[in-house]
Amino acid sequence: MSEILPHDHIIPFKDSEQTKKEQVADMFNKIAGKYDQLNRFLSARTDIGWRKKAIRRFKKDKPAHILDVATGTADMALLAWKMLQPERITGIDISEGMLELGRKKIEKEQLVDKIHLQLGDSETINFADNTFDAVMVAFGVRNFENLENGLAEMKRVVKPGGQVVILEFSKPRRKAIKGLYNLYMGIVAPQVARLFKQNKEAYQYLCESANAFPDRQLFTDILKKVGYTQAEYSSLSLGICCIYSGRKPV
Repeated sequence: MSEILPHDHIIPFKDSEQTKKEQVADMFNKIAGKYDQLNRFLSARTDIGWRKKAIRRFKKDKPAHILDVATGTADMALLAWKMLQPERITGIDISEGMLELGRKKIEKEQLVDKIHLQLGDSETINFADNTFDAVMVAFGVRNFENLENGLAEMKRVVKPGGQVVILEFSKPRRKAIKGLYNLYMGIVAPQVARLFKQNKEAYQYLCESANAFPDRQLFTDILKKVGYTQAEYSSLSLGICCIYSGRKPV
C-alpha cells in the first residue's frame, strides 16, 4: 500500500469539500485561458529550456510511443515531437479546459495524427501494462493526490527498460537564492497572477505544493521505493528546478 506523503495533503482551496484531485481539475479549468501566457511571463521563458533538457534524456532511447502525463496545454508533447520525432505521443490530463487549449495548438501545428490528447487520471492510467516506450511529466507530479500511486502507474504502463522522466520545481539550497525564490513564489507570483485576472489562490497553491514537495534525493528515494532502477536527478537554474529519471526493470 502506498504511503500518504505530507505534500499529498496540500490542496488549492482550503474550505472546499472536494478531493484534491477534483480541486486541481477545477483549478486548472478556471485558469486555463491565461495559463501559457502567465507561465511564460513568470518564468521569463526559462521553462522552455528546462523542458528541452528533460526531453533530451530520451534521445538515445528513440522512443516510438510516448505518454505525456499531466499534459496540460500540450507544451511538453509538442516540444517532444519536434525534438524526437516519435511515431506517436499520447497526452493525458484531468482538466478538460487545459486539454481543449492543447488540442487547438496541436491543430495549428497540423499534428493531429501525431499527438492525441485525452481526459485521464495519472493515478489510474487507462492503458494496458507495457504500452509505452517512454513516459514524461512536466510540473505535474506535485499535483497528484497520491504521489506514489501516480509513479507506480507510470512504471506500470511503460515497457520494461523504458525511461520515465519528470521535471519539477525544487527548493534552492543557497541561502541568498532561497530567500529570493521564496519571496518570488510566495508574494510576487500570486500578485502577478491577480494582475492577469487569474485565480490568486491557485498560484498560491502552486507555491505551497512546490515548497512541500519531496525534492532531490528524497524524490529519487521514492522512485526506488516504487520500483524504478537507475533513479537519479540533476539540478537546474541554481536549484529552482530538477530533472528526475528512472527506468522500469527489465
